[in-house]
Amino acid sequence: MSSSIAIASILLALLIGAISPGPSFVLVVRNAIGLSQRDGIATALGMGLGGALFSVVALAGFYSLLAAVSWLYATLKIIGGAYLIFLAIKIWRSADAPLTIDNLVCTPSKEIKNSFWIGVATQLSNPKTAIVYGSIFASLLPQQPPLWCYVVIPPLVFMVESGWYTVVALCFSRKAPRNLYLRSKKTLDRLAAGIIAVLGVHLVFSIYGIKS
Repeated sequence: MSSSIAIASILLALLIGAISPGPSFVLVVRNAIGLSQRDGIATALGMGLGGALFSVVALAGFYSLLAAVSWLYATLKIIGGAYLIFLAIKIWRSADAPLTIDNLVCTPSKEIKNSFWIGVATQLSNPKTAIVYGSIFASLLPQQPPLWCYVVIPPLVFMVESGWYTVVALCFSRKAPRNLYLRSKKTLDRLAAGIIAVLGVHLVFSIYGIKS
C-alpha cells in the first residue's frame, strides 16, 4: 500500500469515527443551537485541533506507552471522565437560565474563545481516542513512512475533524432547530448534560474492565 493510499484510508477511518455520536457531537450540537452558529463552528475547530493533537501523539508512538502502562491509561481515563462530568454539571446548572437568541447572533469574542477551548478539552478528555488513533495509524500507516507524511497528516486530520463538526454546527444552527431549542431549553440542556455525564461515568468505570 502506498503512503498516499494509507493516509486516505486513515482519514476515512477517522471520519467514520467522528460521525459516530459521542460527547464531541453532543457539545457541538448544543453550542450551535443554544449559543450561536459562530460558537458551534468555534467548537468544531476546537475538535479539529484536538484531533490533530491526537494524530501527533499517534505518530510519536505515545499510544504504545498508554497501552503498556496501565496505571497511566487509567489515570487519564479518570481525569477525562471527571472533566466530562464537570462539563455536564455546568450545562445542567445553566439549564434554567433564560436565553434570547437572534438568528445567527454574533457573541463576544471571549465566548467564542471559550467555545473553542471547550471543544479542544472535550476532544482530548478521552484517552481511549489516543488508543483508537494509534491503532488506526499502526494498522494502516507504512512501518517507515516518508517524512512528508509526518508533516501533512496532522493538518489533514484537523480538516477532517473540524470539517465534519462544522457541517454539524451549520445544520443545527438553522432557524428550525434553534426555535425548538428555545421552546425546550431546560429539557434539551439537561438531556445533553445527562448524555455527557453518562459518557463521563462510563469512561471512569471502564478502568475496572467494564466494556467501553
